[in-house]
Amino acid sequence: MSKLWQVNGQTLDEAVQRFTVGEDPVLDRRLLPYEVYGTLAHAKGLVKLGLLTPAEWKAIRAELKRLLADGSFRILPEQEDIHTAVEQRLTESLGDLGKRVHAGRSRNDQVQTDLRLYILDRLLDLHAAAAEAASAWNAFAKKNAGVLMPGYTHLQRAMPTTLGHWAGSHAEALLDAARTLRHAYAEADACPLGSAAGYGVPLKLDRKLTARLLGFSRVQRNTLRVQTCRPRLDAAVISALALTAKDLGVLAGDLCLFATAEFGFVKLRPEFTTGSSIMPQKRNPDVAELLRARAAQFPGWLSQAFTAGPSTSGYHRDFQLAKAPLFAALDAAASMLDMTQRLAGALVVDAARCRAAVTGDLMATHRALDMVKKGVPFREAYRRVAEGARKDGQGRAAAVELPEYLGSPGKPGFAENAREAGAEASWNAARAKALRGAWRALLG
Repeated sequence: MSKLWQVNGQTLDEAVQRFTVGEDPVLDRRLLPYEVYGTLAHAKGLVKLGLLTPAEWKAIRAELKRLLADGSFRILPEQEDIHTAVEQRLTESLGDLGKRVHAGRSRNDQVQTDLRLYILDRLLDLHAAAAEAASAWNAFAKKNAGVLMPGYTHLQRAMPTTLGHWAGSHAEALLDAARTLRHAYAEADACPLGSAAGYGVPLKLDRKLTARLLGFSRVQRNTLRVQTCRPRLDAAVISALALTAKDLGVLAGDLCLFATAEFGFVKLRPEFTTGSSIMPQKRNPDVAELLRARAAQFPGWLSQAFTAGPSTSGYHRDFQLAKAPLFAALDAAASMLDMTQRLAGALVVDAARCRAAVTGDLMATHRALDMVKKGVPFREAYRRVAEGARKDGQGRAAAVELPEYLGSPGKPGFAENAREAGAEASWNAARAKALRGAWRALLG
């Protein structure tokens, strides 16, 4: 089975074959639908140029639809990648017609087209998951808006807050994640098809047509920039995922702490914990610990994306190795967001334990500000209160007043969070309809 670039019986050393092909036959399997969409859009462009007939395009579409339905489809190592595998399938089924589909196209812009479509598809799912998780944590926060607990700085009790205020901060972090993922989507939402190997082709390709057929919002104009920007695109996507994961790691760390016997503010339901092989009493928060651990993996994937390829223009084979960290980051983020949403419904709150931890010393700032209201300069009030507040044995705070301006413990902004989550869901629905609707139209 010959490769797309092989001529005159040229052979490749077997060790070189293994080294250069790498993981692509396995990794590329997930790109099959996007290779099909890209091929159909490109073939439509060839119809416009008179290089294919409408009937030939329909024959290509019918074969590609059969390929999508073929659960046994695999990419052979000697085929190198998804692009070769699909073209050879078309050639086997359609003869010379299958060979004609590649006119005006390079594997370079095929790779970029497949990856961008795949990224857009995955980012829509991740964005939806972030918005849904935000809604779940906002609902948990609202339910526990009246549960007093200590707020912490330096892991030391600082000022009174509520469990709702704490949970609301994580709901807002998930809304931040949704916005960040939307920015990454915009970065990827440009059609590279028609750029070939970076320098175009001597055919009057209608790049706006193929962009529209594939559901892209715009054409990525400069054909050379299509190739040079690949590390940037990978880094932009993984960066958005890394920011999201960082916040999820903080939530996981809080849960690990608050679920200890020493804190006891919350417990995970039994179905969300694991046991010990030697200690019968143990129930471990492995879900939260692994959520925290997965967050730590993203900087490594981001570093790989940043350093892929030399600092010169054009395509370099180095870029091939950026695919694995990109896929790993997308997969990890999906599992993390799914588990984060589930955790909002997996917590049992001990409101009495939370309230008992709100001791009198946490009211020190309140007492200092009460003196300020009577005309005492704050720094003087601070000194007067400090000596007594720093003594041990303060006991439970008798009465707690919470600030009630927007975003504070007494008014965390649950309604605002809900509106933002709804707006993100509406954006997602509109983009999903446009993008996936375009793909359905191509398939007919």
